[in-house]
Amino acid sequence: QVQLVESGGGSVQAGGSLRLSCAASGYAYGGYCMGWFRQAPGKEREEVASIDDIGGSTHYVDSVKGRFTISRDNAKNTLFLQMNSLKPEDTAMYYCAARSSFLPGCLGMGAVNFHYWGQGTQVTVSS
Repeated sequence: QVQLVESGGGSVQAGGSLRLSCAASGYAYGGYCMGWFRQAPGKEREEVASIDDIGGSTHYVDSVKGRFTISRDNAKNTLFLQMNSLKPEDTAMYYCAARSSFLPGCLGMGAVNFHYWGQGTQVTVSS
């Protein structure tokens, strides 16, 4: 069974930075496409960024391009999201998710196509 545990969320002022981590266990981590998603109250869950199984390709939603960086360390079974220049509109619960690399596609697939989810970590950005 796949287990994903996020950490690193918190409260920051606009312009600040946070680094989210997602520790993975229970499977061959390197064989999964990974993504970061967020959901604000009253809004749908949206994909923030995704990365292929070897970390060679990434995808970002337009609103975070140039500010967020997704990366992974397969040796440590950990996914990261470096968030810089944070804005109040980045406030949300952030989730990491996994999708088997045996399935076609990875980047920009959307929440419905990811099968394993963590519990989330809250990010709050004040103006």
